[in-house]
Amino acid sequence: MMARRRMDAALLVLFLGHLVTALEVPLDLPQPPTITHQSPKDFIIDPRENIIIHCDAKGKPHPSFSWTRNGTHFDTENDPNVNMRSHSGTLVVDISREKAEHYEGVYQCTARNKHGTAVSNNVVVRQSRSPLWSKERVKPIVVQEGVSLMLPCRPPAGLPPPIIFWMDNNFQRLPQGKRVSQSLNGDLYFSNVRKEDSRNDYICYARFPHTQTIQQKQPITVRVLNLDAINDTVAAFYNDTDLFSEAPVDERRPIFLIPSGSSSSKMVLRGHILEMECIAEGLPTPEILWSKVSGDLPAMRTSFLHYNKTLRIVNVSESDAGDYRCKARNQLGTVHHTIHVAVKAAPYWISGAPRNLVLAPGENGVLTCRASGTPKPSISWAMNGIPIENSPKDLSRKVEDDTIIFTDVQTGSSAVYQCNVSNDYGYLLSNAFVNVLSEPPRVLTEANKVYQVITNSKALIDCSSFGSPIPKITWFKDSRSSTLDGDPYFVHDNGTLEINVAQAQNSGKYTCAARNSLGIYENHVYLEVKEPTRIVKQPEYKVVQRGRSVVFECKVKHDPSLIPTMTWLKDDGELPDDERLIVDSDSLTITDVTENDAGVYTCIMNTTLDNDSASAELTVVEGTPTPAVVYERPDPPTDLELTDQKKRSVQLTWTPGDEHNSPTQKFLIQYEDSLHHRGQWHNLTEVPGTKTTVHLKLSPHAHYTFRVLALNAEGFSRPSFPSRVYKTDPAAPDENPTGVRGFGTEHNNLVISWTPLTGFQSNGPGLHYKVMWRQKAVDLDWTSVTVANNSQFVVSGTPTFVPYELKVQAVNDHGAGPEPAIAHGYSGEDLPIAAPENVQAVVLNSTLAEIHWDHVPVNLIRGHLKGYKVYYWKKHSLHKHNPDHMEKDILTFSGNHSHGMLPGLHPFSIYSFNVRVYNGKGEGPVSPTQQFKTPEGVPGPPTSLVVTNPNLDSLTLEWSPPREHNGHITGYTLRYQPVNNSNELGPVEELALTANETSVTLPHLKYSTYYKFYLNAKTVTGAGPAISQEAVTIVDEVRPASPFGNVSSLVGEDGALISWEYWGPEKNVYVEYILENSEGEEEWQKELVNGSQNVMLKDLKGGLSYRVRLVAKGHHDQLPHCSKELLVTVPAVASRQVDIATQGWFIGLMCAIALLILILLIICFIQRNKGGKYPVKEKEDAHTDPEFQPMKDDDCTFGEYSDNEDHKPLKGSRTPSNGTVKRDDSDDSLVDYGDGGDGQFNEDGSFIGQYSGKSASRDTAEGHESSEAPSPINAMNSLNSFV
Repeated sequence: MMARRRMDAALLVLFLGHLVTALEVPLDLPQPPTITHQSPKDFIIDPRENIIIHCDAKGKPHPSFSWTRNGTHFDTENDPNVNMRSHSGTLVVDISREKAEHYEGVYQCTARNKHGTAVSNNVVVRQSRSPLWSKERVKPIVVQEGVSLMLPCRPPAGLPPPIIFWMDNNFQRLPQGKRVSQSLNGDLYFSNVRKEDSRNDYICYARFPHTQTIQQKQPITVRVLNLDAINDTVAAFYNDTDLFSEAPVDERRPIFLIPSGSSSSKMVLRGHILEMECIAEGLPTPEILWSKVSGDLPAMRTSFLHYNKTLRIVNVSESDAGDYRCKARNQLGTVHHTIHVAVKAAPYWISGAPRNLVLAPGENGVLTCRASGTPKPSISWAMNGIPIENSPKDLSRKVEDDTIIFTDVQTGSSAVYQCNVSNDYGYLLSNAFVNVLSEPPRVLTEANKVYQVITNSKALIDCSSFGSPIPKITWFKDSRSSTLDGDPYFVHDNGTLEINVAQAQNSGKYTCAARNSLGIYENHVYLEVKEPTRIVKQPEYKVVQRGRSVVFECKVKHDPSLIPTMTWLKDDGELPDDERLIVDSDSLTITDVTENDAGVYTCIMNTTLDNDSASAELTVVEGTPTPAVVYERPDPPTDLELTDQKKRSVQLTWTPGDEHNSPTQKFLIQYEDSLHHRGQWHNLTEVPGTKTTVHLKLSPHAHYTFRVLALNAEGFSRPSFPSRVYKTDPAAPDENPTGVRGFGTEHNNLVISWTPLTGFQSNGPGLHYKVMWRQKAVDLDWTSVTVANNSQFVVSGTPTFVPYELKVQAVNDHGAGPEPAIAHGYSGEDLPIAAPENVQAVVLNSTLAEIHWDHVPVNLIRGHLKGYKVYYWKKHSLHKHNPDHMEKDILTFSGNHSHGMLPGLHPFSIYSFNVRVYNGKGEGPVSPTQQFKTPEGVPGPPTSLVVTNPNLDSLTLEWSPPREHNGHITGYTLRYQPVNNSNELGPVEELALTANETSVTLPHLKYSTYYKFYLNAKTVTGAGPAISQEAVTIVDEVRPASPFGNVSSLVGEDGALISWEYWGPEKNVYVEYILENSEGEEEWQKELVNGSQNVMLKDLKGGLSYRVRLVAKGHHDQLPHCSKELLVTVPAVASRQVDIATQGWFIGLMCAIALLILILLIICFIQRNKGGKYPVKEKEDAHTDPEFQPMKDDDCTFGEYSDNEDHKPLKGSRTPSNGTVKRDDSDDSLVDYGDGGDGQFNEDGSFIGQYSGKSASRDTAEGHESSEAPSPINAMNSLNSFV
C-alpha cells in the first residue's frame, strides 16, 4: 500500500510539473514575492567605483526589502553612505567617504509581502586587489649554453588572480615556442638555452582585470655563455682554471621540469576547466604527447595549449575522471608522467529548480527539489526564510526528503518555500512559492494577433492562459463547427496549437477558449500562409576577359505581400566597396573586370519569413593578344531624340559614341534655359553607362535644350550636339517664398521679409507677392498688399512689440501659388519701463550671496526678454572703513530668472547692488539699490615672514599681519619642522600665538639644522593660508662634508668637460673657474649646470691654466658647499697637428708596454698557483671587512673601520642619500623609473606610472682593494677594462 502511494505521488509530480511550466501569474493578481534579479554569489567589486548590490523582486502587493550583513540585520537607513533604490532592494554604497573594504562581507536580501518571504543567495562582497610587486634585488643569471632554465615570476596574489605574460623593454611579447614557454603559474621555462637567449629585459607582467592595471617585475638578465670561448679568453687570469667545472653540455634525453616524479594527482569540479601541464627539458628539445590511460580524450572539449605542453578540457563531467599520461620524447629517449584526475561536483539541478505552484482551494500539489553532486549534497527546506521544522505546523503539508506534498490546500496557505542544497563545494538556493488562488480563466496572448508562415512549414499559434484551477484550452477555426484536436492539428499542454505542415487552406481566423470551473475566456488570432520565396532565374557560370564587363542575373518569385531584399556576397563575404560593382534589383554588374574579381558570387533574397539563395562562379582570363591598346576619351553621343512629351516631363534618347577601349561609366545630361539663362549649361541628372534613355522632370515656363556627355576612365567626352528646343507652358507657381519672418526696426513698425523665388521657380511671367498680416488673437481679417521686385515690406504704425501672423504667397500671370503656411513675428521692441521689485540678498557664506527679485511683467518688458543684469560693487571693508572705490561688476543672467548667485565676494565687507531687466532693445530702469554684509572669512596669508638673529640653537621670526584680514584676527599658528640633507621632513612642532604678536623667538633648536616654518593667521571662521620661510641655525665649528665627489676633467677640441657626482639637497649648483694666477680682485666666472652632472666649459683660452670648483648654493642664510679645486690646463693650439697614433715611436712604445704587462700577468698567476701572497691578498689579510671602511673627508681614502652600519659606500664610489647607485645612461630603461613593480600600465601595455627616481639595478664596480672572490661576471668586467 505504501509503495502504491509513492507511485501515485510520483505520477502526480510528473503531471503537475508538466503543467506548471507554462504558468505565469499576472502581476495584477495577489502573489508572494519572486526574486527577479540578484548579484552573483561571489561579487568582486572595483574599489574605485560605488558598490551596487542588486536585489529586485516582483509580487502583489509589491514587496518590501531588508538586508543582513554577516548574518545580522544591516540597518541601511542609519548608514549615510548606503542608499536603497526606490521600489527595489538594490543597495548603492557611496565609497567617496569610506573605503570600499569597509563594506566587504556576506550580504543577503529579503523580499516580503503579506503572502510570503523570498530570500536571495548569500552575496560575498570582496574588494578587487592589485597589490604591488614585492621589491627584490634580481641578480643576473649566468648559465651554460644547452642547459635548462626557469625564470620565476611569482606575481603578487591579487583578487581575482592576475593574468601573467612576459615582455621586453619595448613592450613586445617575448617569443615562445616548443623550446621556451610559460607555465600555468607564470614562470618561464627553457627546455635548453641558446646563445640568442641572452638579454637583459626578461620582464614578467601581471594584469589585474578588475582594476585594469598592469604591474611589472624587475627585469631579469640572462647571459648564456659558451664555455670554450670563456675559458680560452680568461684562462690567464685564473691560472688556466675553467670558470665551470662541468663538461660542455651534450645532447640528453628528456626530464620533466614540472610536474615532478612519475605521477601526480589533480582535483577538478564538474563544469569547470581542467588544465594539466607537462614541461620537459632535454637536448634536442622534447615534444610533448598526451593520452588518457582509461579511455579517449573528449575530442569536442579538448584543446592543447602552450605548444602541446598544456592539456585543456572544458565543461568537465564525471566521465573525465581517470588517469592521463603525458609523454616527452626526443631522439635520445622518452619519459612519462601520469596524472590522476578526480572529478568532484558542487550541487546541480537534475530536472531544474523547484517551480512556482498555483493551486485552487481544495487542490493538491507537489514541490520537488531534485539535485545531485559529489559528494552527495544535503537538502534542507525553509518556509518564508525560516527552517521548515521551526515553521507553524500545517496538516496539508508533508515534507519527504527532496519533496513537499500539499493536499487539500486552503485560502491563506500561500507562502514562499526555500530549498537549499549544499555540499563541500557549494550550494544551491531556490525560492518557489505556493499561491492559493481562486481565479477565472484569462488568455494572456495578444488579441487579434496575426501569425505568418510559409507554405509547407510548421505553424505554432500561442494561447498563453492563466486561471486557478488551471484552465483547459480548446481551439476552433472560422465557423467553430468542431474543436481542432486531430490531424493536421495538435494542441500542446501549454495551449499552443501546432500545424506541422501549413497549407494555404489553413489560413483564417482561430479562436482559443480557456475554461475552468469559474468561467470561460475566448481569444481570436489569425493565421496567414504565404507563398515561398524562390529564385526562378539563377546566376550562371561566367568566363570573361579582363577589362570587360559581366552581368549576373538573379530573378525572384515571392509572395506579393512580402517585401524582398536582395543581398550579394562574394566568396561568402561582403562585396568589395568598389564602384565597378553595380547592384540592381535583379542583377549584379561588374565593369572593367580584374583578376581580383574572380570568385563565387551568391545572391540571397530575404523576406521577413524566408529566404532563397543561388551562386555562380566568375573566372577571369586574359584577352586574345592584340596590338597595344590605346585608351581614349569616348566620342560624344549622337542622335539626341525627345519623345513622350508632356507638360512637366520628356524622355531623352541618344546613341553612345565609340568608347575607345574604355567602357563608359556614366552619362551626364545637361540643359540650357534660353528663356532665363541663355548660354549657361546646368547639370540635370546622371545615368549609368549601360543606359541610353532617361525620363527628365521639367519645370513650367522654360525653353529647354539638352546635351549629353559620356564618361570613361580617361575622362569626359566632348558634349553632344544640342537637342531641339523643348518649350514648357507657363503655370501658376508651385511654391511660395521661404524664410518668412517678422521683426521690427523701430518701436512702431513691423518688417516682413522673405527669400524670393528665382526666375526658374516663378513658372511664368509677372511674378509678384501677396503679403498678408494680422495681429495675433486680435484681428480676424488679414491685411494684404502686393509687392513686386522686392523681398520685404514695412508695416508702419504698429503697437510696440505685439505678435503678428504672417503669410507671403507667390503669384504670376497664370495664377497664385499654393496656400502659404503661417509664419509668426513681432513688431518692434522698446526699452523696458519697469524695474524688478522685491530685490533682496541672501548671504550664503563669506564669498557667496544669492540675489532674488520678482519677474517683471511681460507687458512691461516691451520686447523679447533677454534676461536680468545684477550690478554690484564693494563699498568698503568692515575692517578698514575707508571706501574702496571699486568699479561696478555686472553679472548677466540670461533667460527668465528670478535669482542668481554672486560669487567671488570679499569677506567682512559691505556691498551694494541693484537689478535691471533687459530685452533686445536695451536695459530697463534700475531697481532701488540694496546693501548686504558678508560675514567674516578666513584671513589671507601674513604679509611677510622674516628670520632674524639666528644662533646656534635658536632664531627669531618676525612677521606682518595679513593684507586681507577678512575679519578680526584672533591669533596665529606657527608650525615648523627640520629638514635633513635628503629633503626628508622631520616631526612638526606647533605654536599658538596671540593676535597682537608680530615676532617670536624659538629656543632649543638643533644646531646646524635647516628648518622650514609655516605661519598662518586665524579668525573666528578658521585659519587662512600659510606663508612659509626657510632658515638654518648657525653652523657649528665643523662644516658638513662636501656633497661633491669624483670631480674630473677632460680637455678636448671643444673645451674642457667637467664631470662629478653630487648628492646634496641644494638645487642651485654651478661651476666656477678663474685663471690660476689671478689676483684677488678678479671674480670667479660661473656656469649653471641645470641639474646635470657634467658641463662643457667652452670659453677657456688655449695655453692657460684654470682653477675650477663646483659650488652648491643653499638657502640665503646658509653657507655654500664647495668642492676641492681642480687645475685644468688648456693646451695651446699648434700650427700643425700630428696624429700621434700614426707615429712609429708611439706604436713601438705601446707594444713594449703591452709585452711588459703580459709578462707581469704571467708572473702573478704563477705566484698564485704556488700559494704565494700578492698585494690584494695582503689587503684581505689586513682588513676583515674592507667593504665597509669609512672614507676620510680630506683625502678621499679609507680610514680605520669605525662604523657597523649597513650600506656604506665602496671605495671610489659615491652613494646618493636615497641609497641608490647611479647607473650609466646606457643602462637606463623604463623599469628604472618606479622601482620595478611600482610601474603600472594600461590594458594595452601603455605606461601610466609616474617617474619616481632611478633604482639601482646593478652593483657599482669594486675598487682594486676589494677582497671579493672572483666570479664570471667580474672576469668579464676585467676583460672589458683592458679592451
